[in-house]
Amino acid sequence: MSTDENTSPMARVLQAAAFAAERHSNQRRKGKQAAPYINHPIGVASCLADAGVEDPDILAAALLHDTVEDTDTSLEELEQLFGARVAGIVAEVTDDKSLPKAERKRLQILTASKKSIEAKQVKLADKICNL
Repeated sequence: MSTDENTSPMARVLQAAAFAAERHSNQRRKGKQAAPYINHPIGVASCLADAGVEDPDILAAALLHDTVEDTDTSLEELEQLFGARVAGIVAEVTDDKSLPKAERKRLQILTASKKSIEAKQVKLADKICNL
């Protein structure tokens, strides 16, 4: 799967959904229901779409936002498949899992105001969906 300039915006978003579904296929959400993990990225993208976000790069990044953090996906791979803008948004919302959870959360607060508007949108939708 590779997107190019001839791929329609809707097809690119659907390709991101398919990629995220494949990468998260063996993961389940925490909690009693243990829902398939892919429900979370779909929920984040849906939250943004419901709020009026129509930019396919932001929606694709929302679908892919946990792939680097929680799978063996690299930012380079995302850039190759979905472009530099999508990979850049994902990079901005990706925590360094080598740090303790408390430090990751502290850094999220410390750096939130320095993020791009696109990354802020994805991160806010992510937080809303995790409530």
